Amino acid sequence: MPIRILPPQLINQIAAGEVVERPASVVKELVENSLDAGARQIDIEVEQGGIKRILVRDDGVGIAKRELTLALSRHATSKVSEFRDLESLRSMGFRGEALPSISSVSRLRLISRHQEADEAWEVTGDGSDKVSAAKPAAHPQGSSVEVCDLFFNTPARRKFLRTDKTEFNHISSLFQRLALAHFEVGFSLHHNRRRVHSLPPCSDRAERERRIAGLLGAEFLEQALVIEERAGELGLSGWVARPSFSRAQADMQYFYVNQRMVRDKLVTHAIRQGYQDVLYHGRHPAYLLFLDLDPRRVDVNVHPTKHEVRFRDSRSVHDFIYRGLHRLLAQTRPQAAAEPALETPVYVEEGLPTRPRQQGMSLGLAERPAAYRAAFTAQQPPPAGESGEADQAGTEQLPPLGFAIGQLQGIYILAQNSEGLVLVDMHAAHERITYERFKQTYSGDGITSQPLLVPVTVAVSPSEADLVEEFLPMLGRIGMEVSRLGRDSLAIRAIPALLRGADAERLLRDLLSDLAEYGQSDRMRIEIEKVLATMACHGAVRANRRLELDEMNALLRDMEQTERADQCNHGRPTWVQLSLSELDRLFLRGR
Repeated sequence: MPIRILPPQLINQIAAGEVVERPASVVKELVENSLDAGARQIDIEVEQGGIKRILVRDDGVGIAKRELTLALSRHATSKVSEFRDLESLRSMGFRGEALPSISSVSRLRLISRHQEADEAWEVTGDGSDKVSAAKPAAHPQGSSVEVCDLFFNTPARRKFLRTDKTEFNHISSLFQRLALAHFEVGFSLHHNRRRVHSLPPCSDRAERERRIAGLLGAEFLEQALVIEERAGELGLSGWVARPSFSRAQADMQYFYVNQRMVRDKLVTHAIRQGYQDVLYHGRHPAYLLFLDLDPRRVDVNVHPTKHEVRFRDSRSVHDFIYRGLHRLLAQTRPQAAAEPALETPVYVEEGLPTRPRQQGMSLGLAERPAAYRAAFTAQQPPPAGESGEADQAGTEQLPPLGFAIGQLQGIYILAQNSEGLVLVDMHAAHERITYERFKQTYSGDGITSQPLLVPVTVAVSPSEADLVEEFLPMLGRIGMEVSRLGRDSLAIRAIPALLRGADAERLLRDLLSDLAEYGQSDRMRIEIEKVLATMACHGAVRANRRLELDEMNALLRDMEQTERADQCNHGRPTWVQLSLSELDRLFLRGR
């Protein structure tokens, strides 16, 4: 078949295959155009899941009459004018393909009134490469784009569409992602003339959180930690759910780069590392995060739908996200939730277990048990006739987890604090305490290398051998001694002492895989922490171990000063709070 120039309509339909997958794709492109036009209110109407009709109306700057026909022309855009504009993009769209692509597979009507014009104008497309002449129309400042009968002239694509309900669910999910990225904009969504969402613009944090609660649920917000991190030109902000609010699916993960929703494996990896050893196996974290950086440091022109990005310095971005989340999640402990007004009693633990054993609890107290008895009396109601102020002053002195009142079935510690009843899984709590102390001790002493009796030779690719030479200082810091034998051969001469007996070749290959993929690796830290976690699990107090009140109280104080004490090493919760109002409801008090 001879080489030939494709007709314009076919070119547009091929482009449509890249940017118009389903009705939700149309909504995405049109709403992003509205956002780029400076809209402060965007209304979306769809019928039959968007297959029959989609209307997106905004109050943006509008399009001048002379530019309306150009708006439906391929590669016509107001967002870039020269190559260097691509290196610092701030707009949501820029290719100039969306409107002509959509017009080539639908019946499209565009009405717009420019902010400096006295009247609106309308143009239409009918699925061909022809655009009608502009004619006068009635419309306030802004634009409306109506798309009818999507894929009417490409039946092969139309048959791949799902049911109206499924297609609308995709639109609803997209609407949610857009509304969470642009709090300053009001949004509304109607389906088959029924209102689904009506979201006013948000001017402060309270209004933003009200929108989040409406879209993601009040429970997400109740369990969320607010993050605000900045390092040079990098900024990370948003809401991160506590590990206890993990999900069975990765269905509540929203990450935006300069307000653009992206799916990026480097970002996902950094977030998973931030949740390391606080997330239950097989569960997924929930978050709403915004990464802000200089547009010149990220390339958004790597995919037609702009879902993927490429960072100029991926290593620093990965490290910034990981460290920010790691610091935030380290605060998940009772002390972070409520700071006591009274200085908490000093406690000591008589030595850390160096090997798995049951006799390692030894939760001794620096002060006499009478100190706890005296503090515990602060929880008791005042004698009749005393003022409520005295009662309030007494409860304010309680530490976050209060004081122990007993033990249940040798498994749970029962404590009373100012809020009500606290239940603690003593094994899970002690396991976390021991684990964090192991990590601090090991981190303080550094990673000691264990020389191998016989070096392990590993065949690698030349690029992997180059990678080892590039990261040789880093490998030394984590206890790996590796040397290059030739173009495609390495020798492992030492590994971390704590990992003696491990598969040295597997460790190195995993490290190389991480270094090639992310520019850095936490592989050795993770492997070492697995060993420390096992030691902590075996060294923690076992079920059915009877504890004295003094030991229980010492454990509670330890929890309040231990990072990540809200979860054990496996991500399970270590304690729960039952408020007095919740207890009253259980016993139908006040009814």
